[in-house]
Amino acid sequence: MLKTNSLTEKPKQNRRSFIKRTGLFTTAATSFTALSASRIMGANDRLGYGLIGSGGRGHSHLQAVAKLQDDSNVDIIAVCDAYRPRMTIAAERFDVKKQFMDHRDLLSDPDIDVVSIATPDHIHGYQAIDAINAKKDVYCEKPVTHWRQFNLTKQLAKTVEQSSQVIQLGTQGMADGAWALMKQLVQDGQIGQPIHAECGYFRVGDWGERGMPIDDPNAKPGGDLNWGAFLGDSPKRDFDVSRYFRWRMYEDYAGGPVTDLYPHSLTPVLSILGVTMPDAVVATGGKFRYQEREIPDTFNMLIDYPEQLTVVVMGTQGNNYPGASARGAGNRVPIIRGWEGTLTIRNDDVVFTHAEESSKKDQTFPIEYGEDFIRFWGDFFHCIRKRDKNTLSPMDLGFHVQTALQMGMLAFRHEKTIKFDQKKEEIVL
Repeated sequence: MLKTNSLTEKPKQNRRSFIKRTGLFTTAATSFTALSASRIMGANDRLGYGLIGSGGRGHSHLQAVAKLQDDSNVDIIAVCDAYRPRMTIAAERFDVKKQFMDHRDLLSDPDIDVVSIATPDHIHGYQAIDAINAKKDVYCEKPVTHWRQFNLTKQLAKTVEQSSQVIQLGTQGMADGAWALMKQLVQDGQIGQPIHAECGYFRVGDWGERGMPIDDPNAKPGGDLNWGAFLGDSPKRDFDVSRYFRWRMYEDYAGGPVTDLYPHSLTPVLSILGVTMPDAVVATGGKFRYQEREIPDTFNMLIDYPEQLTVVVMGTQGNNYPGASARGAGNRVPIIRGWEGTLTIRNDDVVFTHAEESSKKDQTFPIEYGEDFIRFWGDFFHCIRKRDKNTLSPMDLGFHVQTALQMGMLAFRHEKTIKFDQKKEEIVL
């Protein structure tokens, strides 16, 4: 039986329940009863899936769903993109019959039960709210919103809380058994009172000329390219082919490491610690290698929580060390420190090192399964069929993660400590 303390909550799942959920997708289908208020289905009915945003990440979504069509009893019904040539390529590659330029048209299709969103950061939140209001279940890529959209993040979290829809965010590393194990150990009191944690992300890549190719240098807004839909709530600008295809370079649409990469690093750490909103955040960084972009390539932040602990998140896109010690791309393995000892990961073990004055002994705990993108998607489909909102990466956790990261970007831009008002649930500049 796991113990709890002031910093933690009851664990959402253990390894046994996770394996039950993800081991046999076909078994999950037979226990299905209902999908949404708009469509009641039988046990043998298939889920209808639609993709919003058919670029590189959206293509990965299609590949995952295509692999799960039989096991998870799902059909790819439609694709949507504001750039028709890209949408057409995806539709032809995956033999998708329906194509939409406007996500609202896709959401109005009664054959679609679940959607995934892989559009630019600043559009995610609006499309997710539209999907939930349309009674669709949602897989939304990280970051769930843009760095300037705290109020939208808050609105989305409330919309999800008040709905019966199932939502999962695109931090697929949460399928790694390491994080569930570390969370159990913290909740069981293994490290005593948590006081400090480190995590980060290190990679090489500027997302500029080499990282985000321009599909068509001669592309123009019109019937095949909806520039207004791309702009969304960002500042209105004349069409720019680089902004459209290489949007990750620009602060109107992206934030660099802090919002694009750090959701992968911070999400498991906040889940392990059980903390919610920060008290204060400071940040430093800049363009230390790649000068052609507006957003930083190096970003470091300190997050203080009311539970009297600090989380350090650090990283750069100018160097990809730690290499073999990472779990998933450039994700630096976390270090979780408590009064009685420290948890980290070495190879395929969680390692506990006792503190100097602790009577506990050093121990290792085997990690029984690693990150698996297909399993992550399969578990999402299983949650949909069970009407279980407790996905591996739920919106409430994403709200807490994104708020801290948004505070980090604001701290960087304003060169000051950013506070959070816990009673009003507001960021204070």
